[in-house]
Amino acid sequence: MSHPDATPLAEARDKILSQLTPLGFRETISVRQASKRYAAEDLLSHYDLPPSDNAAVDGFGIHAAFLQHHPDHAFRIVASARAGHPFDGVIKEGEAIRIFTGAMMPEGPDCIFMHEDCAESGGFVRCALPARQGMNVRPRGENLALGETLLAAGQKLSAADIGQLSAAGVEDIIVSRQLRVAILSTGDEITPPGMPLQQGHIFDANAPMLAALVGADGHAVHEAGIVRDERAALVTAYKTALETADVILSSGGASDGDEDHTQGALQDSGADCLVWRLAMKPGRPMAVGLRGNQLICCLPGNPVAAFVCYKLLVAPLLDKLAGGTPKPAFTVQVAAGFSHKKRAGRAEYLRARIETDASGASIIQLHGRKGAGVISSLTGADGLVELPLEAENITAGQMLSFMPFQEIGL
Repeated sequence: MSHPDATPLAEARDKILSQLTPLGFRETISVRQASKRYAAEDLLSHYDLPPSDNAAVDGFGIHAAFLQHHPDHAFRIVASARAGHPFDGVIKEGEAIRIFTGAMMPEGPDCIFMHEDCAESGGFVRCALPARQGMNVRPRGENLALGETLLAAGQKLSAADIGQLSAAGVEDIIVSRQLRVAILSTGDEITPPGMPLQQGHIFDANAPMLAALVGADGHAVHEAGIVRDERAALVTAYKTALETADVILSSGGASDGDEDHTQGALQDSGADCLVWRLAMKPGRPMAVGLRGNQLICCLPGNPVAAFVCYKLLVAPLLDKLAGGTPKPAFTVQVAAGFSHKKRAGRAEYLRARIETDASGASIIQLHGRKGAGVISSLTGADGLVELPLEAENITAGQMLSFMPFQEIGL
């Protein structure tokens, strides 16, 4: 069984989220710079989009009912309309307008025949197919109606959102201020990449990796360096970072060893420890403290454990603090292509790939070497597979929750 003080991941996440309050600081920025920022208020459309009925194809606009009653009629082409160059007039029954994709529909016609479905000769056109009202016409407000919600408060803006806002004529938007996240590593053995490596030392993988994760989520990053394995040094680093940061992410020093000072440093820094140890592998030595509304997340020193803890616990906490709406990790149910034994009482999150079996079905296969310090197991993995909390034996064919990494999606 897991340690009796270990907290299941979902319970830890809900407990911490319940005690966080969004910072509430707002600023106005250009929509062009708003990718991955959080909308600070609801935003409604000031227009119908499109603002008028318009052509979905190149062709000829006619009256559908007239053609239904006169199927052999040759329509006289009396006008032309292009995108941005509308025809300001009326097209009568029995007449046609040559119209191009995106052009505003003139008064009169209510359907469009594609030019390849028509026979044109000498200024007249015949349309042989059955006609119906609205055919090949984009109606006014098809995309968005006047007063319809463009963005909801707390929504994280994607490239598609920026396109939609721009289509609605929005130039500037009110968003939550970026979360300021300080990242530091602890350990006498940690050396910055690019420096000479002494015997018994390792390069710091966690700070650059966490900085990349935090930046990819849209938050502002400050790398606060490497801290010695001393409680006083860690307290000083925490207090210094808290002068400007909303969140501290430290890695290493969160277990029960003699050289692990995180729990004491949280207390000395004035933070209340909300979680100490998680019922999960990798990632058990994980602590979270709260000082006012400033968050201190003490991640494990092993890189894979730090990565998993960030993705599954820290990221949704940052979402809420930054003004977003946290969502559970996206999962799909896929059959295991492996067998595995584990300890009941803790969930396991293993690196995995999606492969295809002999029948063509998708299955999960474990990826890379084992071990929370084997960061190479993350590279090339499609995502994480969750082995449930109380399970002891995983068998091939068993349906499991698979969480794809963002990098393998669209």
